[in-house]
Amino acid sequence: MRILIVEDDRKLAEFLARGLRAERFAVDVVGNGVEGESFLGSFDYDLMVLDLMLPQLSGSELLRRVRRSKPQLPVIVLTARDEIEDKVAHFEAGADDYLTKPFDFAELLVRIKALLRRTPAERSDVLRIADLELNRLTQQVRRAGQRIDLTAKEYALFEYMMCSPGRVFSRAMILNHVWDQSFEGVTNIVDVYVRYLRRKVDEPFPVKLIHTVRGVGYCVRDPEAERKAASE
Repeated sequence: MRILIVEDDRKLAEFLARGLRAERFAVDVVGNGVEGESFLGSFDYDLMVLDLMLPQLSGSELLRRVRRSKPQLPVIVLTARDEIEDKVAHFEAGADDYLTKPFDFAELLVRIKALLRRTPAERSDVLRIADLELNRLTQQVRRAGQRIDLTAKEYALFEYMMCSPGRVFSRAMILNHVWDQSFEGVTNIVDVYVRYLRRKVDEPFPVKLIHTVRGVGYCVRDPEAERKAASE
């Protein structure tokens, strides 16, 4: 699952991002409301953590715009304001939850998980292909009834591809989603992690689900189901 943090306090934003990535979330961080609106228009997010006191475009205005364009997106507001009037105003503007600074990361994490459990009906929390099942809430993966233990990055990569079986994901798309916008590391990191996934998800089983599209990228698909559909 992917979370957008819109927070101009850089240290706080980096602290939150590290904690959420350790919990297997993909995280993007921006420092002002204009960037936040731009990222929301360019990428799909499962939840937004929004500070109110932002430069260029206030968090309050961004919240109002989000509610017009993405009414189902869960939003947790972070603010130093603790007046009841402020809380009521922002709940009425569309906030799903409200956390007053300072706060404990553990409390924020609990609130995030609670909001993500209230998912829209059209989004499935359990993704299935062939004999494999990925539970987005428990972040567990099983194949043929056997649990497959994945690292945080392996899980983030596999969930991303599992959300759209058959779709081909380029390395750039995967880097943007799993390693976030600021990643500047090993250029073949995507290929390395796909190899890790194959060892765990495919090698012990006869049907291979992770496929390479030469010159383009990678996809998850069930070739057995495709063959059956073609023969009918």
